[in-house]
Amino acid sequence: MQEKNNKKTIRAWAMFDWANSAYNLVITTTIFPSYYVAITDNAANGNRVTFFGHTFINTALQVYSLSFAYLIMVLLLPILTSIADYKGSKKVFMQFFTLMGSLACCGLYFFDKTHLEWGIICFAVAAIGYSGGFVFYNSYLPEIATLDMQDKVSAKGFIYGYVGSVLLQLICFVFVLMPDTFGMTKGSAAQLSFLMVGVWWIGFAMIPFKVLPKGSPNEQGSHQNIIKGGFIELGKVWQKIKGMPMLKGYLPAFFFYSMGVQTIMLVATAFAAQELHMETPELITIILIIQVIAIAGATVMSRLSDKYGNVRVLIFVVFIWIGVCIAAYFTKTKAEFYIIAVVVGLVMGGIQSLSRSTYSKYLPQDIPDTASFFSFYDVTEKLAIVAGLFSFGYIQELTGSMRNSTLALCGFFVVGLLFLFSLLGTEKKVQGKFGI
Repeated sequence: MQEKNNKKTIRAWAMFDWANSAYNLVITTTIFPSYYVAITDNAANGNRVTFFGHTFINTALQVYSLSFAYLIMVLLLPILTSIADYKGSKKVFMQFFTLMGSLACCGLYFFDKTHLEWGIICFAVAAIGYSGGFVFYNSYLPEIATLDMQDKVSAKGFIYGYVGSVLLQLICFVFVLMPDTFGMTKGSAAQLSFLMVGVWWIGFAMIPFKVLPKGSPNEQGSHQNIIKGGFIELGKVWQKIKGMPMLKGYLPAFFFYSMGVQTIMLVATAFAAQELHMETPELITIILIIQVIAIAGATVMSRLSDKYGNVRVLIFVVFIWIGVCIAAYFTKTKAEFYIIAVVVGLVMGGIQSLSRSTYSKYLPQDIPDTASFFSFYDVTEKLAIVAGLFSFGYIQELTGSMRNSTLALCGFFVVGLLFLFSLLGTEKKVQGKFGI
């Protein structure tokens, strides 16, 4: 059994967030979206691009490609995580997806306006690598930390991620803002940033790969077919979840508010670029502000959860997210968007960190099949991303405005809020059982 609360192991685990969060910041949030919009914008044809013979609004295609990538993971993760528990190979899967994602980021170095299909494919594959590695990373949380430490350890992972991603973003920032100094164009500086993300990702991931345990097998007999064994294990986990009232009640709440949170995080830069016509330096500045404030947000939410309980703090945070959506719809100036960015930073880190630790707390402690349990968490999140992104892109194409898509996200938050309130009632019935 893995020793819990070991400082070296926890630091190594958090370094995986340090490694892969650079992808999330540079590729999905700042430089890639602004670079993509810059090379595909064409007001004369309604900003439409051709992808394998089909035409789309440029930002809608980006949203659809992410949605498709996460849909693939929704289909694969239940099988892969069950196999990982069944064979004790979750670190192997973690390594595989990390290599896939980092190589895809390196492939974006060759993306320009004449190679649109290549760029979109690499963009989608990188998302698959990121989300695939993250589920196995998350599954280590109950294995390395005791129940009373999981909020703090979860927050530590996100804090490492924010710090690491900001550090690489600043390095990329130098090249993007001063390309002439290095004999580059703005485009080639952006392409270099994509390459650096890939190298950073796989390089720092070697630290957790060296320290984290590979996982304990939970086999029912070596004669079983590996796929069959995976499905058998997955079925067992689902039966267990149905008998856990808090966990069963939390998953739908998490699904609906994640539809809003994850979509906003993935489309915020494109919104600012298209609706407010903000330039790349301004976009990067905003995201850096969000990342730095998110460090404080994750820490504050962890401490508030100790005092008021996880569910109550989540309710408070979701209320703020609803306000963010409404404010974004009416935003007209860059100054207003900066104010919204500060608020997003405060609640972004908090809701991500608290969501993960809340789910971990509802799990039975000291179980070997954490990857299979966390597959339900990650599949729920990926389904939320698929639904949220598709809805956002569809409403944008239908109405011609990203503002309408943003306002529609309020509905997802409201439904999630109702489930959280109902969870309070369930919590009273089992109060004290889970310690939150």
